[in-house]
Amino acid sequence: MKTIGVLAVQGAFIEHIHTLNKLNVNCVEIREKSDLTNNKLDGIILPGGESTVIGKLIRELDIFNPLRQSILDGLPVLGTCAGLILLAKDIVNDENTYLGTMDIKVRRNAYGRQLGSFNTSGKFGSLNDVPMTFIRAPLIESVSENIEILSQVNNHIVAAKQDNMVVTSFHPELTDDIRIHNFFLDLIDKKHNI
Repeated sequence: MKTIGVLAVQGAFIEHIHTLNKLNVNCVEIREKSDLTNNKLDGIILPGGESTVIGKLIRELDIFNPLRQSILDGLPVLGTCAGLILLAKDIVNDENTYLGTMDIKVRRNAYGRQLGSFNTSGKFGSLNDVPMTFIRAPLIESVSENIEILSQVNNHIVAAKQDNMVVTSFHPELTDDIRIHNFFLDLIDKKHNI
């Protein structure tokens, strides 16, 4: 059975855990450094929430360095909404970055405030009609050549993959559709089979 860590310092982590439970995956809530370092994780999920708050908390809780190093060492990671921002190497109109492991440039709150939140469906890789919930969502403004674009909505990049990292602007954990999480689990399987 796979064990997935879910960063649980702020944001929509419990919804990811519920989805992973449906897929018979063991979950570990990552609330402090020892949760990360004392468990053998097959992957980790960085949930949506407030990226500035999550970024501050992972430093204060001493999670930042081991988390970043694990991702750089190849630990598969799924970043949704704020998790996408945490992984980006460049954030528009912000001198700060957080984990900065993925070659993408992102814009925070690209769809406006809470009232600008919306639901749609679209293509994600080879998957069709994937439900997508956008809540004060970021978008990916540009990507490097080594990035695979997985999804676009209204000509905006909203999902991408680089090696062991998958990101979405939207919240797959807020729908009943488990295919994005399955995509992530398949990525883990492929890593183990290399």
